[in-house]
Amino acid sequence: MSDEKQVWKQQPLESQSARQSFMFGLMGSLVAMCVVFILVGIGLTLAQKNGKLASWLESSVTSQVVADGASVSGGTGGTSVVDVVAKVNPAVVSIVATKDVPNMERYNQSVGFGFVIPQYRQNGTKSQEVSSGSGFIISADGYVVTNQHVVADKEASYTIFLNDGSEHEATVVALGDVYDIALLKIDNGGKDLAYLQFGDSEQLKQGQSVIAIGNALGQFRNTVSVGVVSGLSRSVTASSGPGQSELLQDVIQTDAAINSGNSGGPLLDLQGFVIGVNVAASNGGSNVAFALPANEVSKSIDDMKKYGHIVRPFLGVRFVTIDQQLIDVNNLIVDHGALLLRGSSGELAVVPGSPADKAGLVENDIILSVDGVDVTTEKPLNTLLQDRAVGDEVKLKVLHDGEEKELTVILSEPAKSTK
Repeated sequence: MSDEKQVWKQQPLESQSARQSFMFGLMGSLVAMCVVFILVGIGLTLAQKNGKLASWLESSVTSQVVADGASVSGGTGGTSVVDVVAKVNPAVVSIVATKDVPNMERYNQSVGFGFVIPQYRQNGTKSQEVSSGSGFIISADGYVVTNQHVVADKEASYTIFLNDGSEHEATVVALGDVYDIALLKIDNGGKDLAYLQFGDSEQLKQGQSVIAIGNALGQFRNTVSVGVVSGLSRSVTASSGPGQSELLQDVIQTDAAINSGNSGGPLLDLQGFVIGVNVAASNGGSNVAFALPANEVSKSIDDMKKYGHIVRPFLGVRFVTIDQQLIDVNNLIVDHGALLLRGSSGELAVVPGSPADKAGLVENDIILSVDGVDVTTEKPLNTLLQDRAVGDEVKLKVLHDGEEKELTVILSEPAKSTK
């Protein structure tokens, strides 16, 4: 079942233009329960002294030496968390954002009669570390994966800290405009780097043991926590304010402890394969965190390397998958499908000009099947469409005003944001 919850973004230290809210082409939005979450790592304010980060603390797990340029995933037999962590730690990184901020100085203004009032004024700018996140190396030549929201500030520069204490300037190669993933590159100095491999997130089972590693609180790099897969195919809505939201669809729920600064870090199985990328954690509940599934991340990275952006088929609807509760509350005459509804902040159920709009879909329509396969809680709409390509033609069975009809839709890429 796909449970949807409200998620709130943590704002950066420095004010930024509100990022345009956008709609995932294969996703929908209906707030069933209101639980507050944060994207772990966006704009995390770091402890500072004289404009510097608090001293980096040593990793809680000592890493063993691994061969240069070797994949450090797999081959552990899944018998020891300690062994897995020691093996993968060299490929897990911390990411720090630095930008120029106003340099404020204090001065005393005389107001007469021997009295002065302390005032502040700007005296140029200074470089300051303002936010932090996590990531992991995916190739020997220095490609690094993290969340887009960790490196979204175009005015900032980014430094990557390896677990051995070395630091590298990072170049942002591509940002996932339709998925919260970013691809970075560091100069490996001619030396092959240890890296992680993606596992198969489709094979995950509820209750399976997992390991999360990341830059907890922006200070405790390569912090390790363990837990289980608490749930699969979850839906959460990430929001930084009214009208500013994005959907995280089909994410993995885990009870592994994930804190601010963990965004972009790996969620690993007991063989050391990346099965998810940590993205959000509960701000009000305990032991509730989410990770983007590895299969979708891997496809996104392949697109970024090939095209410079993520290529995803776009239908252009917001929906909620019909379950028994929805049937009972709304007296629905069908027992499956995707009900097209507008978002909690007023986002339209059908994007104007989208393939769905062109095909005649409207709010309150129910998409019953895709190419003959029923839309269910086990096979939601986005899952049935995720393996399609841009330009593919799909046949939808739709319930409109109580009558079933067949529609043909040609999937496209989503329109580029103008903001």
